[in-house]
Amino acid sequence: MMKLLYAPASPYSAKVRMAAAYAGIAIEEVLTDTAAQSGSLTDANPLGKIPVLVTEEGRPVYDSRVITQFLNRESGGKLFPRNAGKRLDAEQLEAVADGICDVLLAHVYERRMRPPEKVHDVWLDRQWSKATRALDALCIDTPKLPQKITAGHIALRATIGYLDLRFAGQWERGHTKLKRWAARFDQKFPELSTLTPK
Repeated sequence: MMKLLYAPASPYSAKVRMAAAYAGIAIEEVLTDTAAQSGSLTDANPLGKIPVLVTEEGRPVYDSRVITQFLNRESGGKLFPRNAGKRLDAEQLEAVADGICDVLLAHVYERRMRPPEKVHDVWLDRQWSKATRALDALCIDTPKLPQKITAGHIALRATIGYLDLRFAGQWERGHTKLKRWAARFDQKFPELSTLTPK
């Protein structure tokens, strides 16, 4: 069985766990502390980042977007449409969701790793504005929720889960459409909703 090195709060880990579940691919989940930079993690990914999928043959696959493409191939195309235009839509939705997570994590780590007097508020505001612009764009052009979803939909749900985990009460204003979208996602796919960041 393939193994996934992951952390429950990581939105990228959540996306991969949800994608594997949706694609019907069994994985053994291995809780991994990135701060420890253990040999099992750095041997699999020299960057020391999660998630990392380790195939049955022992080959590591990283980063999360590479993993979703790998899972798509392994599942016979369950995560991305075959139609070129629809596939591009799914890939771009995944990219913007991951991009939001990138700036949110930068925001979290700036506050977590620096003493309060060294936190660079101007830089934090710039990061927050990137996330807000992307969320605004998603509210204007909110993805439909078809019966057959894509890795893009899954990435967006993982991102909203991360927003709820780390930025509850800060991101929702002006973005209630995305809150409703996430609630509909959870109603349609309750088995995936349990895998959002915790």
